[in-house]
Amino acid sequence: MNPDHEQRPWGEYTVLDEGADFKVKRITVTAGKRLSYQRHARRSEHWLVVHGAGRVTLDGNEFDVLAGTAVDVPVGGAHRIANTGTTQPLIFIEVQRGDYFGEDDIVRLDDDYGRATKT
Repeated sequence: MNPDHEQRPWGEYTVLDEGADFKVKRITVTAGKRLSYQRHARRSEHWLVVHGAGRVTLDGNEFDVLAGTAVDVPVGGAHRIANTGTTQPLIFIEVQRGDYFGEDDIVRLDDDYGRATKT
């Protein structure tokens, strides 16, 4: 098992690089799946879609993305990405910047897999 690779209900990700104030992931979203609608208190994210088609929700606003689209998610911004394709994966590169990158900095506002954060 590769500690830098994780399977998730929506697909998978691989950590490509990381340092004290950044982490870079390749994220693959299975056709028809989507990530949690979530926010982070200690990091921003920059996404570059490299393959497929999707729909981003950012602070309640939705817009479609294709390969070549870049999205900036500010610290505290509520965000999600969905694969709107029927067969192809959605692949994007995520660059996280901040001072902490742990999974416990995720507040899930909505989740298709029963993982929403209890308030």
